[in-house]
Amino acid sequence: MKKRRRRRYRYYLRNLKMDKKSMCIYGGILALVILTVVLGIYSCAAGRNKNRANTGLKVDASEPDIDVQLLDVNEYSRPGIESDPITGIVVHYTANPGSTAQNNRDYFEGLKDSHETSVSSHFVIGMEGEIIQCVPTWELAYASNSRNHDTVSIECCHPDETGKFTDETYKSLVQLTAWLCKKFGLTQDDVIRHYDVTGKICPKYFVEDEKAWELFKGDVKAAIESGK
Repeated sequence: MKKRRRRRYRYYLRNLKMDKKSMCIYGGILALVILTVVLGIYSCAAGRNKNRANTGLKVDASEPDIDVQLLDVNEYSRPGIESDPITGIVVHYTANPGSTAQNNRDYFEGLKDSHETSVSSHFVIGMEGEIIQCVPTWELAYASNSRNHDTVSIECCHPDETGKFTDETYKSLVQLTAWLCKKFGLTQDDVIRHYDVTGKICPKYFVEDEKAWELFKGDVKAAIESGK
Protein backbone atom coordinates (compact mmCIF):
# COMPACT_ATOMS: atom_id res chain seq x y z
CA MET A 1 0.00 0.00 0.00
CA LYS A 2 2.83 2.36 0.94
CA LYS A 3 4.68 1.47 -2.27
CA ARG A 4 1.59 2.24 -4.28
CA ARG A 5 1.26 5.65 -2.60
CA ARG A 6 4.93 6.45 -3.23
CA ARG A 7 4.55 5.55 -6.91
CA ARG A 8 1.50 7.77 -7.17
CA TYR A 9 3.33 10.61 -5.45
CA ARG A 10 6.32 10.29 -7.81
CA TYR A 11 3.92 10.22 -10.79
CA TYR A 12 2.23 13.35 -9.45
CA LEU A 13 5.58 15.15 -9.09
CA ARG A 14 6.62 14.19 -12.64
CA ASN A 15 3.33 15.52 -14.03
CA LEU A 16 3.66 18.66 -11.96
CA LYS A 17 7.16 19.27 -13.35
CA MET A 18 5.89 18.65 -16.88
CA ASP A 19 3.01 21.09 -16.35
CA LYS A 20 5.38 23.76 -15.06
CA LYS A 21 7.70 23.20 -17.99
CA SER A 22 4.80 23.39 -20.45
CA MET A 23 3.53 26.53 -18.79
CA CYS A 24 6.95 28.14 -19.11
CA ILE A 25 7.15 27.19 -22.79
CA TYR A 26 3.62 28.41 -23.52
CA GLY A 27 4.23 31.57 -21.52
CA GLY A 28 7.40 32.29 -23.48
CA ILE A 29 5.62 31.71 -26.79
CA LEU A 30 2.76 33.98 -25.75
CA ALA A 31 5.15 36.74 -24.67
CA LEU A 32 6.97 36.44 -28.01
CA VAL A 33 3.70 36.67 -29.93
CA ILE A 34 2.60 39.75 -27.96
CA LEU A 35 6.00 41.42 -28.49
CA THR A 36 5.85 40.68 -32.24
CA VAL A 37 2.36 42.17 -32.52
CA VAL A 38 3.33 45.30 -30.57
CA LEU A 39 6.46 45.83 -32.66
CA GLY A 40 4.44 45.28 -35.84
CA ILE A 41 1.88 47.89 -34.84
CA TYR A 42 4.63 50.36 -33.90
CA SER A 43 6.47 49.77 -37.18
CA CYS A 44 3.30 50.27 -39.22
CA ALA A 45 2.48 53.47 -37.37
CA ALA A 46 6.01 54.76 -37.76
CA GLY A 47 5.99 53.85 -41.44
CA ARG A 48 2.70 55.62 -42.03
CA ASN A 49 3.98 58.70 -40.24
CA LYS A 50 7.25 58.68 -42.15
CA ASN A 51 5.67 58.14 -45.54
CA ARG A 52 2.50 60.18 -45.09
CA ALA A 53 1.61 62.28 -48.11
CA ASN A 54 0.22 65.32 -46.28
CA THR A 55 -0.53 66.76 -42.85
CA GLY A 56 -4.24 65.95 -43.02
CA LEU A 57 -5.21 69.63 -43.16
CA LYS A 58 -8.83 70.05 -44.26
CA VAL A 59 -8.79 72.81 -46.87
CA ASP A 60 -10.39 73.00 -50.30
CA ALA A 61 -9.42 74.89 -53.45
CA SER A 62 -12.17 77.49 -53.29
CA GLU A 63 -11.24 81.14 -53.67
CA PRO A 64 -10.10 82.45 -50.28
CA ASP A 65 -10.94 85.87 -48.88
CA ILE A 66 -8.57 88.31 -50.57
CA ASP A 67 -8.08 91.96 -49.67
CA VAL A 68 -7.26 93.54 -53.03
CA GLN A 69 -4.90 96.51 -52.53
CA LEU A 70 -3.22 96.85 -55.90
CA LEU A 71 -0.01 98.86 -56.02
CA ASP A 72 0.16 101.96 -58.17
CA VAL A 73 1.80 101.19 -61.51
CA ASN A 74 5.47 102.13 -61.20
CA GLU A 75 8.81 100.78 -62.40
CA TYR A 76 9.98 99.63 -58.96
CA SER A 77 7.19 97.31 -57.79
CA ARG A 78 4.38 97.11 -60.36
CA PRO A 79 5.70 97.72 -63.86
CA GLY A 80 2.32 96.96 -65.45
CA ILE A 81 3.89 94.44 -67.85
CA GLU A 82 1.61 91.59 -68.94
CA SER A 83 2.99 88.20 -67.93
CA ASP A 84 3.33 85.14 -70.13
CA PRO A 85 0.93 82.22 -69.59
CA ILE A 86 1.31 81.16 -65.96
CA THR A 87 3.15 77.86 -65.54
CA GLY A 88 4.04 77.94 -61.85
CA ILE A 89 3.36 79.26 -58.36
CA VAL A 90 6.36 80.45 -56.31
CA VAL A 91 6.35 80.48 -52.50
CA HIS A 92 8.51 83.02 -50.62
CA TYR A 93 8.96 84.24 -47.05
CA THR A 94 9.42 87.89 -46.11
CA ALA A 95 12.70 87.37 -44.16
CA ASN A 96 11.39 90.14 -41.89
CA PRO A 97 10.19 88.44 -38.66
CA GLY A 98 7.11 89.93 -37.09
CA SER A 99 6.12 92.14 -40.02
CA THR A 100 2.51 92.05 -41.18
CA ALA A 101 0.99 91.58 -44.61
CA GLN A 102 0.02 95.26 -44.58
CA ASN A 103 3.58 96.28 -43.65
CA ASN A 104 4.97 94.39 -46.62
CA ARG A 105 2.33 95.63 -49.05
CA ASP A 106 2.98 99.23 -47.97
CA TYR A 107 6.72 98.71 -48.35
CA PHE A 108 6.19 97.61 -51.97
CA GLU A 109 3.99 100.67 -52.57
CA GLY A 110 6.60 103.01 -51.08
CA LEU A 111 9.25 101.88 -53.54
CA LYS A 112 7.73 104.13 -56.21
CA ASP A 113 8.98 107.05 -54.11
CA SER A 114 12.07 105.66 -52.38
CA HIS A 115 13.50 103.91 -55.46
CA GLU A 116 15.34 101.75 -52.94
CA THR A 117 15.09 98.54 -54.95
CA SER A 118 12.78 96.67 -57.31
CA VAL A 119 10.70 94.07 -55.51
CA SER A 120 7.07 93.01 -55.07
CA SER A 121 4.77 90.01 -54.96
CA HIS A 122 1.33 89.20 -56.27
CA PHE A 123 0.09 88.18 -52.82
CA VAL A 124 1.21 88.60 -49.21
CA ILE A 125 -0.16 86.34 -46.46
CA GLY A 126 -0.09 87.65 -42.90
CA MET A 127 0.41 85.79 -39.63
CA GLU A 128 -3.33 85.71 -38.94
CA GLY A 129 -4.01 84.20 -42.35
CA GLU A 130 -5.08 87.45 -44.02
CA ILE A 131 -4.29 87.69 -47.73
CA ILE A 132 -3.51 90.96 -49.52
CA GLN A 133 -3.20 91.10 -53.31
CA CYS A 134 -0.66 93.64 -54.56
CA VAL A 135 -0.34 92.86 -58.26
CA PRO A 136 -2.88 91.33 -60.69
CA THR A 137 -2.09 87.73 -61.59
CA TRP A 138 -1.90 88.65 -65.28
CA GLU A 139 0.89 91.14 -64.61
CA LEU A 140 4.54 90.61 -63.81
CA ALA A 141 5.77 91.09 -60.22
CA TYR A 142 9.39 91.52 -59.15
CA ALA A 143 9.74 88.40 -56.98
CA SER A 144 11.19 85.34 -58.67
CA ASN A 145 14.02 86.54 -60.88
CA SER A 146 14.13 84.53 -64.11
CA ARG A 147 10.63 83.16 -63.41
CA ASN A 148 8.93 86.54 -62.99
CA HIS A 149 7.47 86.31 -66.49
CA ASP A 150 5.46 83.08 -66.06
CA THR A 151 4.74 82.62 -62.34
CA VAL A 152 2.52 83.98 -59.59
CA SER A 153 4.38 84.80 -56.37
CA ILE A 154 3.19 84.48 -52.77
CA GLU A 155 5.07 86.14 -49.90
CA CYS A 156 4.43 84.75 -46.42
CA CYS A 157 4.94 86.52 -43.10
CA HIS A 158 6.45 84.65 -40.15
CA PRO A 159 6.88 85.38 -36.43
CA ASP A 160 10.55 84.56 -35.88
CA GLU A 161 13.94 83.79 -37.40
CA THR A 162 13.12 80.13 -38.07
CA GLY A 163 10.88 81.24 -40.92
CA LYS A 164 8.18 78.78 -39.84
CA PHE A 165 4.69 79.98 -40.66
CA THR A 166 1.86 80.20 -38.15
CA ASP A 167 -0.97 77.68 -38.56
CA GLU A 168 -3.18 80.46 -39.91
CA THR A 169 -0.58 81.51 -42.50
CA TYR A 170 -0.03 77.91 -43.52
CA LYS A 171 -3.73 77.21 -43.97
CA SER A 172 -4.23 80.32 -46.13
CA LEU A 173 -1.13 79.43 -48.14
CA VAL A 174 -2.45 75.96 -48.91
CA GLN A 175 -5.88 77.27 -49.94
CA LEU A 176 -4.52 80.18 -52.01
CA THR A 177 -1.99 77.94 -53.76
CA ALA A 178 -4.60 75.28 -54.51
CA TRP A 179 -7.01 77.91 -55.83
CA LEU A 180 -4.33 79.40 -58.09
CA CYS A 181 -3.42 75.92 -59.34
CA LYS A 182 -7.04 75.29 -60.34
CA LYS A 183 -7.31 78.79 -61.85
CA PHE A 184 -4.32 78.21 -64.12
CA GLY A 185 -4.69 74.47 -64.71
CA LEU A 186 -1.64 73.53 -62.65
CA THR A 187 -0.84 70.79 -60.13
CA GLN A 188 1.17 70.67 -56.91
CA ASP A 189 4.21 69.74 -59.01
CA ASP A 190 4.10 73.22 -60.55
CA VAL A 191 4.49 74.82 -57.10
CA ILE A 192 8.10 75.77 -56.35
CA ARG A 193 10.18 77.72 -53.87
CA HIS A 194 12.22 80.84 -54.62
CA TYR A 195 15.11 78.55 -53.71
CA ASP A 196 14.33 76.32 -56.71
CA VAL A 197 14.85 79.28 -59.03
CA THR A 198 17.95 80.96 -57.59
CA GLY A 199 19.26 78.82 -54.73
CA LYS A 200 18.34 81.57 -52.24
CA ILE A 201 17.27 80.19 -48.83
CA CYS A 202 13.66 81.21 -49.35
CA PRO A 203 11.26 80.28 -47.89
CA LYS A 204 13.74 79.35 -45.16
CA TYR A 205 11.67 76.76 -43.27
CA PHE A 206 10.68 74.91 -46.44
CA VAL A 207 14.29 74.89 -47.66
CA GLU A 208 15.76 73.62 -44.40
CA ASP A 209 12.99 71.03 -43.88
CA GLU A 210 12.41 69.17 -47.15
CA LYS A 211 9.82 66.91 -45.50
CA ALA A 212 7.76 69.94 -44.49
CA TRP A 213 7.90 71.13 -48.10
CA GLU A 214 6.72 67.77 -49.42
CA LEU A 215 3.90 67.69 -46.88
CA PHE A 216 2.86 71.18 -47.97
CA LYS A 217 2.66 70.07 -51.59
CA GLY A 218 0.69 67.05 -50.42
CA ASP A 219 -1.76 69.37 -48.67
CA VAL A 220 -2.09 71.42 -51.86
CA LYS A 221 -2.78 68.26 -53.85
CA ALA A 222 -5.43 67.15 -51.36
CA ALA A 223 -7.06 70.60 -51.50
CA ILE A 224 -7.12 70.55 -55.32
CA GLU A 225 -8.70 67.08 -55.32
CA SER A 226 -11.17 67.80 -52.52
CA GLY A 227 -13.83 69.14 -54.87
CA LYS A 228 -13.59 66.35 -57.43
